[in-house]
Amino acid sequence: MTAVSASLPYQLAGKRVFVAGHRGMVGSALVRRLAAEDCEILIVGREQVDLRDQAAVAGWMADQRPHAVFLAAARVGGIQANATYPADFLHDNLAIQTNVIGAAVATGVEKLLFLGSSCIYPKFAPQPIAEDALLTGPLEPTNEWYAIAKIAGLKLCQAYRRQHGADFISAMPTNLYGPGDNFDLAASHVVPALLRKAHEAKLSGAKVLPLWGTGTPRREFLHVDDAADALVHLMCRYSGESHVNVGVGEDLPILDLAEMVCRTVDLDAEIVLDPSKPDGTPRKLLDISRLRASGWRPRRSLADGLADTYRWFVEHAASGQLRL
Repeated sequence: MTAVSASLPYQLAGKRVFVAGHRGMVGSALVRRLAAEDCEILIVGREQVDLRDQAAVAGWMADQRPHAVFLAAARVGGIQANATYPADFLHDNLAIQTNVIGAAVATGVEKLLFLGSSCIYPKFAPQPIAEDALLTGPLEPTNEWYAIAKIAGLKLCQAYRRQHGADFISAMPTNLYGPGDNFDLAASHVVPALLRKAHEAKLSGAKVLPLWGTGTPRREFLHVDDAADALVHLMCRYSGESHVNVGVGEDLPILDLAEMVCRTVDLDAEIVLDPSKPDGTPRKLLDISRLRASGWRPRRSLADGLADTYRWFVEHAASGQLRL
């Protein structure tokens, strides 16, 4: 076993920092956040390097020689997308993270942060969910393919840390939302889906807003710009084998979220539940005591975050910059 020798705080200033997945919601938020760090931000589009292509990734990393990597690239989607494309979700995510992490070791990257997902935890994990709940029970079936890939990614970081002394860490964010989210109803998560449905109901004059499930599952939501700030904080101030939960430490029922969305959009409609549709995990609230102990706190309330996200959606939908 090779010991990890990490000097904290890790300095990003003057470094070449690769943001893998810069066009995604989290990746674009990281690019915005890193602009304040006096570092050189490295990005590459899929048309230049397909991160599922091992040789292409290895060649690009060897040429660019980043000092630090934020691995935010992933194939993501909601319940329907996971159910429709299980093989794609498992294969593509395994390939992306294996290629980037492996190339980071081969090219001597100083530090890497792997971005996971709170869906890695068991469906019936004790609440709030602490980091050590990982692998203590069965996963939620509606997103197990994505979850298994993410578990493999964080374990790969741990393995390289143990065997090669690589200063690779992992962060597990709660449900994220914000500018750059996916508003395609066939693949979106609950916040962008509700915002779009409420917006379209308002435009059409509809008096009913359908809501999948019973409305009782509880979820925690973190604005993506707060998430990016937490990830930069961890990159600079954390070095350890365990992954770290990233969230706000508070949750609410999905029905309450839908009501907040209606107020955000200024929609006067009845929320009609459809209990024939799946609820997913009954509750998912992260224990963020480890992150709090490091000195980090979120800045945005859910109400402010929803308003910010809705403004972004309206602006980009009106200008034709969204594929709906």
